[in-house]
Amino acid sequence: MKKIIFLSVVLLLFCGISGCSRDEDVKRIDLSQKIDVKAAQSQSSGPPLRIAVGGMITPKEGFSYYKQLLDYIGEKLGRKVEFVDREDYAEINALVKKRDVDVAFVCGGPYVDGHADFGMELLAAPVAYGGTVYYSYIIVSKDSPVDSLEGLRGKTFAFTDPLSNTGKLVPTYMLAKMNETPETFFKSFDYTHAHDKSIKAVATGVADGAAVDSLIWEYANRTNPEFTSRTKIIKKSPPYGIPPVAVHPDMEARLKESLRQIYLNAHNDGKGRGILKGMMVDKFVPIDDGAYDSIREMKQWIADIRTVKQ
Repeated sequence: MKKIIFLSVVLLLFCGISGCSRDEDVKRIDLSQKIDVKAAQSQSSGPPLRIAVGGMITPKEGFSYYKQLLDYIGEKLGRKVEFVDREDYAEINALVKKRDVDVAFVCGGPYVDGHADFGMELLAAPVAYGGTVYYSYIIVSKDSPVDSLEGLRGKTFAFTDPLSNTGKLVPTYMLAKMNETPETFFKSFDYTHAHDKSIKAVATGVADGAAVDSLIWEYANRTNPEFTSRTKIIKKSPPYGIPPVAVHPDMEARLKESLRQIYLNAHNDGKGRGILKGMMVDKFVPIDDGAYDSIREMKQWIADIRTVKQ
């Protein structure tokens, strides 16, 4: 196995939404249901509600809208909300497991891990660009002659996070299908811990290629294409269940339902709709655990292959 040569220049350069879900996977509930305002306000005497948003979930330009959403949730709930920012999926999962945070925006892969580990529970999922799915984009420089994943053999590569679905699991699965691993296929690779940083790494020539979240690439390409315009997509994965909003399964039932209704109804008033528009989210909807089965299948397939090779 090749020794991983870390791209330390990435760290120097970068200090600095959101299994395929189909309509039948979505649980239908009455979105006209009103929140019990008195019940929600009675919760205001408790400690602040802590909501985690990882730096991998949104580019830095989108963070202000997530903060606005959290303020909106606090207003609707009648309770102070604290924004918890992390750049590590494993850490966010650990915070949810220990109940050090109450709610988290997580990636599909970490949700699958958290669900298996401690029963992490789905609260809602965003509808973005018309659906509740997203993709892994394999990107290279716009001027690169590389036009396929095979063309990145012996090149430098940027992953996002070790637990990221689109930023690590999917490209690793693609390589496994080629009887390769990141260690055998790439000259070197590193983790940037943010999809927008991976995009910038490719755009500026720090890395020859990267695997990024389609939601992040599309958001950046519409709002600030400085770096996306200098990249091109050479491979698009099948669709997977979109990064959801998740909670610990032991969250108090009344609070859980109040939160769920706030998310599901945010698009029904002007303020909530404006915030969602800035996030490029149409609305939040219920989503079934089965939407993430294709991610589970990838994880299991890779695990089985590794077992056979040992």
